[in-house]
Amino acid sequence: MTGQTTFAEPSPSALLLLGRGADLASERGVECPGDLPAPSDPALTERARAAKEALGDRVFVLGHHYQRDEVIAFADVTGDSFKLAREAAARPEAEFIVFCGVHFMAESADILTSDAQQVVLPDLAAGCSMADMAAIDQVEEAWAVLDDAGVADRTVPVTYMNSSAAIKAFTGRHGGTVCTSSNAQVALRWAFEQAGGVDGDGKVLFLPDQHLGRNTAVLQLGIPLEQCVVFDPRRPDGGLTAQQLADARMILWKGHCSVHGRFSAQNVADVRERVPGVNVIVHPECKHEVVTAADHVGSTEHIIRALEAAPAGSAWAIGTELNLVRRLAAQHPDKQVHYLDSTVCFCSTMNRIDLPHLVWTLESLVEGRVPNRIVVDADDAHWARVALDQMLALPGI
Repeated sequence: MTGQTTFAEPSPSALLLLGRGADLASERGVECPGDLPAPSDPALTERARAAKEALGDRVFVLGHHYQRDEVIAFADVTGDSFKLAREAAARPEAEFIVFCGVHFMAESADILTSDAQQVVLPDLAAGCSMADMAAIDQVEEAWAVLDDAGVADRTVPVTYMNSSAAIKAFTGRHGGTVCTSSNAQVALRWAFEQAGGVDGDGKVLFLPDQHLGRNTAVLQLGIPLEQCVVFDPRRPDGGLTAQQLADARMILWKGHCSVHGRFSAQNVADVRERVPGVNVIVHPECKHEVVTAADHVGSTEHIIRALEAAPAGSAWAIGTELNLVRRLAAQHPDKQVHYLDSTVCFCSTMNRIDLPHLVWTLESLVEGRVPNRIVVDADDAHWARVALDQMLALPGI
């Protein structure tokens, strides 16, 4: 663990485990670790507590919902990525923002916080396979393809929050916006209005998760499924003809979440057979056939609220990251909580942030060293902020 400042650009070398053993034709983008290592040395808990106490208000620790329990225990606030970045920006007195999440989340925090605040990622290899599926050079080339096909002038880009700062900046430069899984419907409706209306011939280029884009467009906006095409950056012209691009309303980037992409319609059928009366709730990053087979679909925060509101004795099968599912099961012992997949699988990169990395980070800060600082290029930060501000200006946000 060596201290360094990293300028935030997609870098495969920074994501040490991503794609190892991957089948690019499937949704199983990374190896499944099966289970987490044994808990950390109990002495580390005391060291983390002492270092955090010594730093006081100078440090603010953010913990994403998918983090390990041993890390969440030291988070000042937990939530999804955008909520956490905004929480950091709302605490200007915190000199150090320790983001226990993944790389793109720390970038968003750097964009939204002040120049006086320094954002730290405890492990630089904590990346996101989905975000890394859309590199800026690929997206620039894709836009050139749309331009050659004569459709770029009526296409508005929308990028999911789970994307690099460079992709958010691209979206800002081209008059688009950012969305979360909670506000994707509002963002897409706005984008279509900019392109001539939902019922017109305008288009949306949706990055980088094809499933969230497809599920939102088809199930919430009524876009026909056949008008959703997938742009594959590994194929010439994205694997699409000019006519296909002309006929499409949603141009979906070929990307996915390596955890949510594991769930299948068969998983849904199996749990219904095993658990009579079960409520199946899944994240909208799941495949279309999984979402349509489920009883409920919603963001991580939506899933948490659904479990909180559920009556005692009810049974739930949850299609999202396993750390959160286990935490929800522990928090709601009066309910049956099941993991939707038949295979135990954590997000391998989220779980790179462990207690040893957190202790090293906090103790380094106590000693006056700032390790693994995340700094977004100034121009990218400006245009990404333009796209983020556009999202915040959307109706109902």
